[in-house]
Amino acid sequence: MLLDREDVSPSTADEGGRTPLLWAAGNGHEDVVKMLLELEDVTPNAADKNGRTPLSWAAGKRYEGIVAMLLEREDIGPNIPDKYGQTALSWAAERQYTRIVDLLL
Repeated sequence: MLLDREDVSPSTADEGGRTPLLWAAGNGHEDVVKMLLELEDVTPNAADKNGRTPLSWAAGKRYEGIVAMLLEREDIGPNIPDKYGQTALSWAAERQYTRIVDLLL
């Protein structure tokens, strides 16, 4: 319902730089991620104040379905480093999430 309103933007970030897509991806809400990715004005690589993107959060939290969904898009940057220099791949590898590492490679 919120997305049907003209005064609501799916790319608006909170004080931490987190967009609705980042929140959904980082908390495992696949249906919400799918819905947001269908919108034209969503920013899929928008990073939070630490430079972490939705892909980075999903990879670091082992949300394989969300990682796969994000990687289907041509405009996703899989190698965007956060402010510590870590990428989605390094987050997944550090936690030994081999299936997500395979997706990212």
